[in-house]
Amino acid sequence: MQVNQLSKRIWIYALMLLVAVTTVGPFLLTLFISLKSPGEGIYDGFLPANPSLINFVEAFERANFGSYFINTIIVSAIAIPLNLFFCSLAAYPLARMEFKGRSFALVLIISTMMVPFQLFMAPLFQLAGELGLHNTHVGLVIMQVSTAFGIFLMRQAFLRIPKELEESAYLDGANKFQVWYKVALPLVKPTLITLAIFTFMETWGDYLWPLINTTDSSMYTLSIGLAQLSQNFDGANLKLVSAGSILTVIPTLLIFIWLQKYFISGVTEGSVKG
Repeated sequence: MQVNQLSKRIWIYALMLLVAVTTVGPFLLTLFISLKSPGEGIYDGFLPANPSLINFVEAFERANFGSYFINTIIVSAIAIPLNLFFCSLAAYPLARMEFKGRSFALVLIISTMMVPFQLFMAPLFQLAGELGLHNTHVGLVIMQVSTAFGIFLMRQAFLRIPKELEESAYLDGANKFQVWYKVALPLVKPTLITLAIFTFMETWGDYLWPLINTTDSSMYTLSIGLAQLSQNFDGANLKLVSAGSILTVIPTLLIFIWLQKYFISGVTEGSVKG
């Protein structure tokens, strides 16, 4: 019995090690390449012989990464609160209020998740142009103002709130908006943080919509800047491209590590009850 348990444990740890190497390995390889000095070849050993930050400095100076960073931060800072507000505001009546057509509205919202963006990006691009949203931060945000996934996630979280809490608030004279704001939202804080993380990751790494909605290089985001970096240097300077990739990934990684405890509880909270 003990031999079987030991063998099972060895296989589990071996599988975990394989998954860790598969997921973390490419990131470490990219990091080591970005730290290699100008005199080192990419294939001259796995680890950098003389670690240097010169590639990161060049990425900022030659590829205008500083401007791309600012644009991406602005877009993310606008998208996150708007998505949290509108998704939670739309999800609350779908979870806590009885009205005709509620189930149909929910199915309709969820069904939009199955429609690929490429199917409606042309009319959306035309609409953004008619509204004067090309080459603007607001135009880059409109895809993340409210998402079907966010509405669904928040609805699942609201379903877990005991009705007695809402009834007590109504007895105290609160209206529906006050109950949503002062009672429901504080109880689903982990899910809000989880949605904020998802929104940040989606906005930070979005490529296709910023690509078609911006023609002015001063409005490029990091994802477009990284693609431009690869094209401008014809893929030859892999160290510079690797440095740009690390600069793009680090903010997302840091935020996820910082908020991971809320992320785990938020996903559980928002997916248990149907």
